[in-house]
Amino acid sequence: MTEPRRTPGKRTLVLWRHGQTLWNVENRFQGRTDVPLDETGVRQAERAARLLAALRPTAILASPLQRAARTADALAAVTGLPVRHDPDLVERDGGAWEGLTGKEIRERYPAERAAWQPPGGETAAQVGKRVSAALERAMDDLPPDGLLVVASHGAAIRLGMSQMLGLPEDVWDNIGSLSNCCWSVLAERRNGGWRLAEHNAGTLPEPVLSDDRTDNGA
Repeated sequence: MTEPRRTPGKRTLVLWRHGQTLWNVENRFQGRTDVPLDETGVRQAERAARLLAALRPTAILASPLQRAARTADALAAVTGLPVRHDPDLVERDGGAWEGLTGKEIRERYPAERAAWQPPGGETAAQVGKRVSAALERAMDDLPPDGLLVVASHGAAIRLGMSQMLGLPEDVWDNIGSLSNCCWSVLAERRNGGWRLAEHNAGTLPEPVLSDDRTDNGA
């Protein structure tokens, strides 16, 4: 991973998963399919936004997929901050799995599911590299004491975060999935690296309804 060029400081990165969608409830693999928030997801985003506003964010960044963008908009409405979008923050490309339920994936793609590698989709390493690079770019633009909230997706956040923390890929599954509208917090270290300060915070107890492999769904 390329070392960040910024001057080390006390930056904070809040990685916020989007609110609930109908496909979450139906246990369908969403991937890059642009599924909107359902009514519950909108309420989750608005509630979480009020909590995150108390952290006094200095910037907001989001995936352009509408479920993440709409989630970020809830925080913008509370804070008055603009939302920037980065296409490298979209969810893992699910290839042939997108739109399928967990049961359908198990029945049609047993070998691929065992390896959690969607046919025609991205590998975990590709997602980790893509998302972590986007996050590092964003942090380069943040002042030394800034706090950035990033609205993105379950697998994208977990894999990108694992890459940023310097974890070897064979332990990435040890980081649990995020529930809808929960977040993880990374704090900048003196050497310019990162430490995990919080994980899956905000709206617990809530079930994890995710495309990510570490949950009980697809």
